[in-house]
Amino acid sequence: MAPHHLPFYLAPGSGTDTLMVVMGIFLIGTVLWVGTLYWRLHSLPERMAHKSQKLQFEFVAVLGLISLFTHMHIFWIAGLLLALIDIPDFGGPLRSIADSVEKIADATPGEVGEDGQPKPPPSQPTEPAKEREHNHV
Repeated sequence: MAPHHLPFYLAPGSGTDTLMVVMGIFLIGTVLWVGTLYWRLHSLPERMAHKSQKLQFEFVAVLGLISLFTHMHIFWIAGLLLALIDIPDFGGPLRSIADSVEKIADATPGEVGEDGQPKPPPSQPTEPAKEREHNHV
């Protein structure tokens, strides 16, 4: 058979197989693209939880790392569900209540300092301890 009758995908006698080079470049590109897609999908819960509270973000990040190293997808699913749920902030209102109660406890009615702030309670009791104990009776 003459060389001009051979199909294009067969390597010529000169040695360079163009189809193999093209397919090699395509294979490397595809592997890199699939790897990038996998990493973006794997980091999805962390990117979603990035906008939430710090503690929730850390939990999601740890679950993502566990799922990455153990290849157990349940940890990734748990991280995704945790990232989707907004955990209410219990610390803020409780801290506000504690600060308000502390201000109320420190304030003595009618006593105002020179700067307009309530005076702190006296450190020494004005009445004897025995009288204070029996006043409530």
